[in-house]
Amino acid sequence: MLTRCIRAEKLKLRHSLIFPACILIPIIPAVMGTFNYMQNLGILKSQWYSLWTQHTLFYASFFFAPLIGLYCSYIWRLEHRHNNWNKIMTAPVPVSDLFFGKLVWILLITLMTQLWTGILYLISGKLAGLPGVCPPEIIIWILRGTLGAVPICCLQLFLSMKIRSFSIPVGIGLIGSVLGVLFNNEGIGIFWPYSLMLLGMNSNGTKDTVLKNFLPFFISVAAFSVFFCLAAIWNLKHKDIKA
Repeated sequence: MLTRCIRAEKLKLRHSLIFPACILIPIIPAVMGTFNYMQNLGILKSQWYSLWTQHTLFYASFFFAPLIGLYCSYIWRLEHRHNNWNKIMTAPVPVSDLFFGKLVWILLITLMTQLWTGILYLISGKLAGLPGVCPPEIIIWILRGTLGAVPICCLQLFLSMKIRSFSIPVGIGLIGSVLGVLFNNEGIGIFWPYSLMLLGMNSNGTKDTVLKNFLPFFISVAAFSVFFCLAAIWNLKHKDIKA
């Protein structure tokens, strides 16, 4: 049944606005980060690493979580319209499969967004005149940032399930990101789900701060992800959302 749910979500996402958003929105922080880097060449001396700090300063800190919020609001949009919520709740489909069918696609689109961000970073580096190719650590940081994004995906999907408004979960994602930056600066980011993507991406940093503390990072990612998924499934089973 989960496979059928995944296929159904694929049909609903066909020709949707999610994929243009996945391509177009990450271009904005890439342009902002590259411009900021070019304007501060006298201070930023580490070339590819310095460019990374500027890209992630905007992308990971302010754009990523709201973008995930947009994905999640869109993927629940059909269910929240008209009487469709009543229809899916009476369909012979386990609610866990319904939720995980959507989560699979959110994670896939998130991975696409991360990979596209990496490509934009490479293009920006070349346009900025940086020599050679980017350091290999960047690839690890992008993939690790994707892992750190899993709790955000689970939480935002849960919020978009509970909140019928399209924009409110997106706004919550932005607030969560800002708080994530603050908590990360205070050294307590591992206890806040929106900080985990920043930590994984090594956002706005040139030294890998997670490498020696990967186990606590992984445990936090797993704990938050499981908690939000269980909370969503429990709500689907026990609490109704007015259609």
